Amino acid sequence: MTMRSFPDRVRHAVSFELIGLAIVTPLAAWIYDKPLFDMGVVGVGAATLATVWNFVFNLGFDHAMRRWVGDVRKSLRHRLLHTALFELGLLVMLLPPMAWYLGMTLWQTLLLDLFIVAFYLVYNFVFNIAYDRIFPLPAAPQGRGREQGRGQPA
Repeated sequence: MTMRSFPDRVRHAVSFELIGLAIVTPLAAWIYDKPLFDMGVVGVGAATLATVWNFVFNLGFDHAMRRWVGDVRKSLRHRLLHTALFELGLLVMLLPPMAWYLGMTLWQTLLLDLFIVAFYLVYNFVFNIAYDRIFPLPAAPQGRGREQGRGQPA
């Protein structure tokens, strides 16, 4: 099964974060009544970590899909699992530094972060469906059945 190329994965990760950051930073500053600069610092730091996580997580998820399912194309169920696991991992990595920078407890930061988590859950789901439609996976080479390609490196 054909997998996404390295440049395609970079385009995916960077575009995901830039678009998300442009939407969520001003909204979060307004909703949380925090200075735009502070939310911008948190947003850029979070986006940097999330970009790396996005790349690593998606690569790992696709390898797991190919190994366990035999294909990297995701059903609705796979998309929901993909989105939930991605956001949970990111939340665990982001809460401590956000709480420290904003001078809040982890619990307060978690409560304030619910808006951002909810936004990114929906955004991740919609973005990835749109990305797959705008930049579809390359067609598999002719003459290779699904089973023949199973377990072969991309």
